[in-house]
Amino acid sequence: MRTQRQVVDYSLQKRAVLRELLAGRVGTYDVCDASPYLKNAARFHGEPTDRRCPICRSENLTLVHYIYGDELKQSAGQARTLAELPVLAMTLREFQVFVVEVCLGCDWNHLVEQYLLGRDGLTAEGDGVAEQDMAGAEGTGRRRREAQR
Repeated sequence: MRTQRQVVDYSLQKRAVLRELLAGRVGTYDVCDASPYLKNAARFHGEPTDRRCPICRSENLTLVHYIYGDELKQSAGQARTLAELPVLAMTLREFQVFVVEVCLGCDWNHLVEQYLLGRDGLTAEGDGVAEQDMAGAEGTGRRRREAQR
């Protein structure tokens, strides 16, 4: 997504949890505890993936995108489909997206990543890109003139 910024990846934390589980320091019931609300959100708003569940290895994981932000008001905390996020990003100044992976078979769930979306990212990125393009064009023109000499 064009306006995606301030991305936080939780893959190291996930690996640590799985390592604790395999070592026997954490039980399966401690990590496979998806709430009924999360499971319903995965069923109706989730994005299916090709990745297998790291616990049961029989079901594919589903990604659920939760949105939070001041402009969302009553919509804050709702799960949204991936297709809805770009539309919201163009209409709202800034909101945060939390991506949770869920296994509908064994109830495994883990926060995968979080990031910001919104129109505020367009102005900051757009200005920087325009300045870089201008500098690149000036440098290209200089190089052409030097090559012609």
